[in-house]
Amino acid sequence: MRTLIQAFKTKELRNKILFVLGMIIIYRIGSFIPTPGVDVKVVQQCVGKMSTVSENFIGLVNLFSGGAMLQLSIFALGVMPYITASIVIQLLRVVIPRFEMLHKEGQSGEAKLTQYTRYLTIGLAVLQSTTILVTARSGALFNYQCSQVIPNDSVWNLVVMVLIMTGGTGFIMWMAELITDKGIGQGMSILIFMSICSGFLPQLWEIGWGTNGKDGNWTKFGIVVGVLLVIMIFVVYVELAQRRIPVQYTRRMIGRKMYGGSSTYLPLKINMSGVIPPIFASSILSIPTLIAQFGNSDQSWVKWINTNLASTTTVWYIVLYAIQIVFFTFFYTSITFDPDEVADNMKDYGGFIPGIRAGSATSRYLGYVMNRLDTVGAIYLLFVALIPTVLIMSMHLNNRLPFGGTTILIIAGVGLDTLRQAKAQTEQFQYTGFLFENTEHVEGK
Repeated sequence: MRTLIQAFKTKELRNKILFVLGMIIIYRIGSFIPTPGVDVKVVQQCVGKMSTVSENFIGLVNLFSGGAMLQLSIFALGVMPYITASIVIQLLRVVIPRFEMLHKEGQSGEAKLTQYTRYLTIGLAVLQSTTILVTARSGALFNYQCSQVIPNDSVWNLVVMVLIMTGGTGFIMWMAELITDKGIGQGMSILIFMSICSGFLPQLWEIGWGTNGKDGNWTKFGIVVGVLLVIMIFVVYVELAQRRIPVQYTRRMIGRKMYGGSSTYLPLKINMSGVIPPIFASSILSIPTLIAQFGNSDQSWVKWINTNLASTTTVWYIVLYAIQIVFFTFFYTSITFDPDEVADNMKDYGGFIPGIRAGSATSRYLGYVMNRLDTVGAIYLLFVALIPTVLIMSMHLNNRLPFGGTTILIIAGVGLDTLRQAKAQTEQFQYTGFLFENTEHVEGK
């Protein structure tokens, strides 16, 4: 709060904050503008019939779009194509040597990778918008509870709708980059944060108030709020925790100047993979459910999938979900953090870990430390991701829980990162710490 107050007192930071708020307002307005060709009244009736969507693929896209996907608005895809494209480009660094070379080139290489990410985002937007419109036309998007969402299902009309949704994704990507350049914080993360928060409070209030104030339960509401606060405090504590490895730099003579001789540390987070493992696990587990929607409901394999994988509270779903979270925690960390690369960079600049030889020994030590951190991080992600499922089962909330593991991690992570950047920019305009307050400066004194 103190950081925000200080930021509003500075004109430059105040303009940045107002710019970010303006972009958020435009983003939220676009989430309610329906795509031409959609019957708005039928869509609203379909959404009203559906219960709160759990964190499968459809629920994940709807979560990141702020509810715009089920409304079939021009921003129905939200930021999901960009997130998917960014993850794919990072994973391709392991497969394609060209991408790894660009990553090592520094700023120019990262700019090229960003360009590839934009192209892939548009391609994924075309694919995802086509999938959403096809499933909406067949009724599978709304669990076959309604139909005739798109009255005119001609090919030309569907092509126009795909182009409009893809254009909306490109516009969101442009706004996110503007926020990053001219505002505070990472633009795409802020838009995700606002999308989640837009439906968070209404769903939380629904637990206590219920439908028209009839079927609510304020005891459950209090328990959910209390658990939410405890989990948020725990997540913030873990996200800020670091394993600091001391690094010593030797003194070197470059030209006529002496460099080095300083001591610092290498900060390693407990949760290096962030929110990626729950997102990957939810997306993969939703694929069988999507395939089953196009099959015959009387077939045995369709019945098995609908019984064991369609709900987040079944034993099969929980076991597979936990296994995939553990796997992706180690897998994604191995991609984003390369012990060999870190050890080589330390060796090139004359750095070493006290008691550890530079080179391969340092790499093995860093790999050993990361494996231990990943083990703790995987347990931490399992704890956060499975608590909502435990609450749903124990309190019989019928999937009306307004937060999941992915939701909590995103809210805490984005909030901490944005406040950290706001504090850093605020300190650039605060000079009182270097001067004597309430004293007149006299030259020479």
